[in-house]
Amino acid sequence: MKIDDVREMNTEELHGELDRLRRHLFDLRAQAVTEKLANPNLVTATKRDIARVFTVLRERGESMIEQRLHHLEAVAVRRTRTKVS
Repeated sequence: MKIDDVREMNTEELHGELDRLRRHLFDLRAQAVTEKLANPNLVTATKRDIARVFTVLRERGESMIEQRLHHLEAVAVRRTRTKVS
């Protein structure tokens, strides 16, 4: 992913892309632990893509990016708990 591609996305798309990249990084790390990762350079490339997204979000004046993510995760957990009960 190039920085120009990231800059063309709107803010909501960037937050979605950040979530997707984090999930992808988690999957890659899991594969690395089980020694099923074909290309270990993918971990580094994914980390750099995450950094690019953060850079663009900060350029746009977004603040508390991490706090927003944790809030959204907490809301999702609460919703799943209420559905189960």
